[in-house]
Amino acid sequence: MPSEEKLPRILVVDDEPSILRFLRTVLNTGEFSLHQAENGHAALAAAAAVRPDVILLDLGLPDMDGVEVIQRIREWSQVPIIVLSVREREDDKVKALDAGADDYLTKPFGVAELLARIRVTLRRSTQQTPEPVVRVDELEIDMPRRRVTIRGEEVQLTPTEYDLLRLLAIHAGKVLTHNQILKQIWGPGHLEQPHVLRVTVSNLRRKIEQDVSRPRYIVTELGVGYRMSSA
Repeated sequence: MPSEEKLPRILVVDDEPSILRFLRTVLNTGEFSLHQAENGHAALAAAAAVRPDVILLDLGLPDMDGVEVIQRIREWSQVPIIVLSVREREDDKVKALDAGADDYLTKPFGVAELLARIRVTLRRSTQQTPEPVVRVDELEIDMPRRRVTIRGEEVQLTPTEYDLLRLLAIHAGKVLTHNQILKQIWGPGHLEQPHVLRVTVSNLRRKIEQDVSRPRYIVTELGVGYRMSSA
């Protein structure tokens, strides 16, 4: 078993004793080194002192809103942040993700899903540069050659479809908001034109998904954005 200092450091930020006890039980398995903070100011101090590998952050903190905590951390750090919150409105999710959160889970959540999201985030954060070839199940994206294959057969994509697929692949497992994608692919002038993104996703799915009604690769986060499956 790895020594404590070599374990991935998880910083839990929540002011509910029951949630803290629950997360300690779930995460204190010898797989992680667990740290905690019960308000926003303590979270900012712990983020600087502990240098966590992942932060699990509640938005409803007693001294400041969790979105502000994300914004202040993003001024100096790119540490992955997974929001765990009872807020389930779409605009709350979008605000948190646009502020710099990497993922968002609504309470209550399943233990298996939480652990899976943490592992995906840790895998992604250890990759300093995108892999030249990204493989997800039967989908392969050869970035140097700009070549996409599905089940070994080459897929013909438009330049915009390829750029969108590549962006999602680079951030596989991470939710990208509509605005983040529109800004990256079409530019800031297209933020009020979400239909262009919907049409491109629809066209892309028809080319790579076996069943477009149950997409395997490009997953919709309703009202928020899209995420590429990481496995």
